[in-house]
Amino acid sequence: MSARPLTARRVAGFAFAVGALLATAAHAAPNLGNPILFVTQYPIGTDFTTIGSVFGNHLSDMQSAGRGGDLWIRYPDGSLRNLTAEAGLGNAGMQGANAISVRDPAVSWDGTRALVSIVTGAPTQIYQQGTWYWQIYEVSGFGQGQTVQFTRIAGQDADYNNVQPTYASDGGILFVSDRPRNGQRHLYPQLDEYEEAPTPTGIWRLAPGSNLPSLLEHAPSGAFDPFVDSHGRIVFTRWDHLQRDQQNDVANPTTFNWSSEAPGSVRTSDRSEVFPEPRQTVGRVNGHTFNLFFPWTLNQDGSGEETISHIGRHDLAGYFDRSFNDDSSLFEFIAGASGRTNPNEAEAWLQIAEDPLVPGRYVAIDAPEFGTHGSGQIIAMTAPPGVSANLLSVDYLTARANRGYYDGTPPADFSAHCRNPLPLADGQLIASCSSDPRAAGNDGTRANPDPRYGFRLHVMNLANGKYTPGETVSAGAGIAKNISFYDPDVLVSYNGPLWELSAVEVRARAVPPNTAETMQAPEQAAFAQAGVDPATFRAFLRQSGLAVISVRNLTTRDADDRQQPFNLRVPGGVQTVGDGGAIHDVPYMQFFQGDQIRGIGETQGRRVLAQVLHDPLARTLQPPEPGAPDGGAVTHADGSVAVFVPARRALSWQSTDASHTPVVRERYWISLQAGEVRACDGCHGINQVNQTGQGPAQNTPQALVELLGWWKLHGDSIFANAFEQ
Repeated sequence: MSARPLTARRVAGFAFAVGALLATAAHAAPNLGNPILFVTQYPIGTDFTTIGSVFGNHLSDMQSAGRGGDLWIRYPDGSLRNLTAEAGLGNAGMQGANAISVRDPAVSWDGTRALVSIVTGAPTQIYQQGTWYWQIYEVSGFGQGQTVQFTRIAGQDADYNNVQPTYASDGGILFVSDRPRNGQRHLYPQLDEYEEAPTPTGIWRLAPGSNLPSLLEHAPSGAFDPFVDSHGRIVFTRWDHLQRDQQNDVANPTTFNWSSEAPGSVRTSDRSEVFPEPRQTVGRVNGHTFNLFFPWTLNQDGSGEETISHIGRHDLAGYFDRSFNDDSSLFEFIAGASGRTNPNEAEAWLQIAEDPLVPGRYVAIDAPEFGTHGSGQIIAMTAPPGVSANLLSVDYLTARANRGYYDGTPPADFSAHCRNPLPLADGQLIASCSSDPRAAGNDGTRANPDPRYGFRLHVMNLANGKYTPGETVSAGAGIAKNISFYDPDVLVSYNGPLWELSAVEVRARAVPPNTAETMQAPEQAAFAQAGVDPATFRAFLRQSGLAVISVRNLTTRDADDRQQPFNLRVPGGVQTVGDGGAIHDVPYMQFFQGDQIRGIGETQGRRVLAQVLHDPLARTLQPPEPGAPDGGAVTHADGSVAVFVPARRALSWQSTDASHTPVVRERYWISLQAGEVRACDGCHGINQVNQTGQGPAQNTPQALVELLGWWKLHGDSIFANAFEQ
C-alpha cells in the first residue's frame, strides 16, 4: 500500500530536503515511559467546521485548518524532535506552496511506524483561490538517532479529505473520508443532518495491496476518530442526528429535493419528508428531535455496526419524551425518575481512547457542539464485549466542565476543558488542556486570531478522585511559531504558542483479533431448515451488493424502554405485553434507505434524506408480501421479519399497523456490508430482559426461512433478469 518515499526531489507537492536532526534540549519535564507523538496546530479562532470543532472538522481550507503546524515526538528524556521540519516539510514565516498542516497520528502495532494526515499548500498571493485535501502518510525513522521518512499511502483518493487514519489488524488502513458513498463526484460533499454543512461520509478501509478504498460504514452526519481496540473492534464516535430537516421548518425555506441521486437528476419543487415523525408535535404524535455523539463499534469487515454494548439513550441521556401522548404505558424519560442505572449523564463521546491497562475501558471527552473547540470533561466507561448496557457506569474523571458559553464570559473552571485524552501504559493520563483563558469577547478574527483556548499537553494529576492539569509535556511556554498566510483575501499573522493536540504513545502492542461477522444459532437453524448453504448465499449477496436484515421477534422491546409502544402483538400470532395499557398491532415493518437528495439554496452538495426502500434489486428479490407498505415486509406469526437491503447505505425502519401507520420507529441509521446477514432479537433489541422479564428472542425466524426458500427457487433468474434490464 505504500508509495515511493519522499526524497530530496519534489514529490506529491512537497519540496523535501533531508537536514540535520532538529531537537530541543532536554528539559525537566514529567517522566514518561515511552515516546509521545503529537501535532502542533495554528490556533484557529472560530469553532464551526474548523479543525478543532466537534463536527465538520475534516476540512482543509485556510479558514478551517490554517497552516504552520508540525508533527513532533517527545522522548522519555524530555527531548523534542520536529519530524516534519527534519523532512523539509512546512516552514515558519509566510506560508505558501510548501506550507503544511498536520493531524491525527496513529502508531503501528510494532511501534516502529505511524500514520498521519497532512495537507500541503497555501495561497502564494492575496485573493488566490486554491483547493487542497488532507492525505494520509506513513512515517518511519522517528526513533532516536534514525532519519525520519514520510511516504504517501497509495490507493487513497487524491481529491478527497482523508483523515483520522489507524491501522487494522491485518495491516490495512482504516480512515475517515468525505469521499461520496458511491464515489460519484456530483454528490460531493455530503451535508450533515443539522446545519447542512460538509461532513465525512463514514469509515473507509484500504486493504493491504489495494488501490481502491471500500466503505465500511455510511454515516449521514459523520463518523470520527476510529481505532481498533484490544478486542479487535473498530471503536469510533458517530454523530446520530436522525430527525427531519430543521432547515425545512423555517419560514420561506430554500430546501428542495433532487429527483434522485443519479448524475442526471434535477431540482424539483418537492420538499417532502417521510421519516421519522415531524420535529413538532402533531396530534397524538409527539415531536421528535435527536442529537447525540455516541460510542459505536464495528467488526473489521464492516459488519455488526451498533453502539458499544448496545448502549442507548436510556443509559446515557438525561431527558427525552415519549413518542405518543395518549398511551398510558408510555412516559417521559427523566433520568432521576426513570430508573437509569448509570448515575452520570454523557451524551457526547468524543476522541475516544482505550486504557492499555484495562482492556475495554474507554476514556473520552464530553463536550458541547460549539464554543469549546471540542474540549470539555474527561469521562470513562468500562464496556468490554458481552457486558449489558444497563450494567455500565460513566465515571467523571475531571470536574463537570461548563459545557459552552456564548455570552463572552469564560467558564469558571477553564482548566477543566481538555481534549484528546490519552491513558498511558505506565498508568498516567495526559491530555490537551486549556489553562490560559484569554480576554472575554469573540474567539478571534481571521486577521487577528486570539482564541481563548490555548491547548497544551499536560500530565493529569489525580487528587480527591478527580484529575486536573499538571506539568506540561513540552518545555517552558510551549512551542511557538511566527506564521503568516493569506486566507485568501485577508493576511493572517500570528506569532505565539501553537496548540498541542492528538498525542499518541509510541510502544509495541499485541495485534488484536481481526473481527468479522459470525452467524448465531437461530439464523444457522433457519438456513438449515431452508436447505441453503450460508456461504453460497453470502457470496450471492456480495456479488449483488446486498445484505439481509432478519428480525426474530419484533414484538419484544427492552424493559427499560417506556418511551415507544410497550405492548406489541402480531395479529393471529405472538404478542409481548408488559402491562395493562394499550396493545399495538404490528403486522408489518417498513424500511427506509438514506438517499442523498436534499439540497438547500445554491449550496454545493446534498443532505441524506430517508426515503422508502426502493433499491431495485433488493425489492425485486423480496418474496411476495401481500398488504405490506411500500418498502415493507409482512410480520410472520412468530414475530419475525426478513428483508433484502442494499449494502453500504444508511438504513432505518419502523413497524406499522394494518393501515401502515407507524408504531415503533428506529432512532438510528444502520449500514450493512455486502454479504452480511444481520440478526436482531427484537425491533430495537434488548439489554437483559424484555417487557415480560424474558431474555432475548431465540426462535428460528420463519421469515428468514421463507426468504431463503424463495431465493433458492427464484434468486438466480431474478438476479439475471435484473441485470439484463
